[in-house]
Amino acid sequence: MDADVIIVGAGPVGLLLAAELRLGGIRPLVVERLDKPAEQTKARGIGPLATEALWRRGLGPQLDQAQPGGTRDLARDHGTTLGHFANLHKLVPDERRRGTQIWQPELERVLTAHAEELGVRILRGHRLVALEPDPGSAPAGGGDGVTIVAATSRGERRLRARFVVGCDGGHSTVRRLAAFPFPGTPALLRTIAGRVRFDGPVPAPGRYDTGTFLRGGDMAGVTEPAAAGHGPGRGAADGEPDGPVTARELAEAIRRVTGAEVRIEEIHDDRRFGDQARQAATYRLGPVFLAGDAAHVHSPSGGQGLNLGLMDAMNLGWKLAAVVRGDAPPSLLDTYTRERHPAAEAVLRNTRAQSALLAPGPHVDALRDIMEEVLDIPAANRYFTELLSGVNLRYDLPYPAPAPAGRHCPDLELVTADDGRDGGEGAVSRLHEHLRTGRGLLLLTPRTRDLARYAAGRAEVVIVTNTEPLLLRPDAVIAWQAGDEASLAVALDTWFGPPR
Repeated sequence: MDADVIIVGAGPVGLLLAAELRLGGIRPLVVERLDKPAEQTKARGIGPLATEALWRRGLGPQLDQAQPGGTRDLARDHGTTLGHFANLHKLVPDERRRGTQIWQPELERVLTAHAEELGVRILRGHRLVALEPDPGSAPAGGGDGVTIVAATSRGERRLRARFVVGCDGGHSTVRRLAAFPFPGTPALLRTIAGRVRFDGPVPAPGRYDTGTFLRGGDMAGVTEPAAAGHGPGRGAADGEPDGPVTARELAEAIRRVTGAEVRIEEIHDDRRFGDQARQAATYRLGPVFLAGDAAHVHSPSGGQGLNLGLMDAMNLGWKLAAVVRGDAPPSLLDTYTRERHPAAEAVLRNTRAQSALLAPGPHVDALRDIMEEVLDIPAANRYFTELLSGVNLRYDLPYPAPAPAGRHCPDLELVTADDGRDGGEGAVSRLHEHLRTGRGLLLLTPRTRDLARYAAGRAEVVIVTNTEPLLLRPDAVIAWQAGDEASLAVALDTWFGPPR
């Protein structure tokens, strides 16, 4: 074996997954087709769940340093306020569970440094051309591993591991080679945009009869029905145009939507995307897994894609590591699809709804007017904010466990017992400070400290005075809360294997 797990794709999802596997004590290997990291801005932030996840791994200071101007700078650079539903910029974020405004290239630099400090190997300039699972490995398992074939500047290279994870984006080669079913809906709208220098007058941004003209700072773009216009080539997904956005293409799109002729001197940092919504029917076929955009694609409305992918990595990493180490049965890996598939389905649902609200036409205009009024209702505003942040996501655990079990625990202030016995108050810390090793965590009170014996060798134990007993998985999902000994034993056995 060249590695325990080979990860295809060195974007944020692949890098975080590799770091999680390394924290779990196994050997990941990342292969990436590009010779160097891409500098296209793409995503411009991550939500509360991913932010909390990175803080739990000790990356909070790096995130803060990477966004010196914070929200204000990004909002000014992008020409809009942050936090919207279908470009209705009225959402009020929950200050208790904040996201992070950070351009994707900077996030990749943070995660690359984190992974490399942990000893992760990253092989760039390796383009995947074939997958060869061992006999019996697909689709139900039974084989011992999988071999990938990568094209490099020095010829083909074969690498073998027990598992392969495709983190290689919306046009995933892993997904195609492994023949994952990828059902969904085709694009309703398409957007082309870039950083533009105009020569002469420019029409006002806003909604028009046939589409939307977007402009803020030096950014400009057009959203219109997917059938409008002609791109320079055809892509693999839903017949979308592919290739770079040209100045002529964008000028023609602006004319179609606004009726105005414009002259574009320069365009760079260009991008094109549609709102097709598709999801792999399963995230695992034998020794091959999918994560991030390789597993699900959707409209970028609401900025949910990167957050969703990073949480895929947090969910899968510790489970794969536990199975490779032999601490947990292979059946633990079945919980990855079972938990993350519904999470992505919820995002596909709300992005489809946003696309419906972004389509041109007077009927949609009327609906948007009503939605603006709805967002003025505090409870409704909170609902849509939590819908986009995913903070109310709850996994269906395989044993009886009332809420908040199944939810991601927010960062808490913890007051440790003075000596762990008499209930006196000791040091004050934050929850994220106790989860940096990637292990589970059992919080107990002085009166329940005897339960610590169940966690021996399976989870860290901290005795606190200001919260109910909690068992957290390595991804900070609440697995148990203030129950009896039998229920704690079931939760520990389910997620961490038998006592050892």
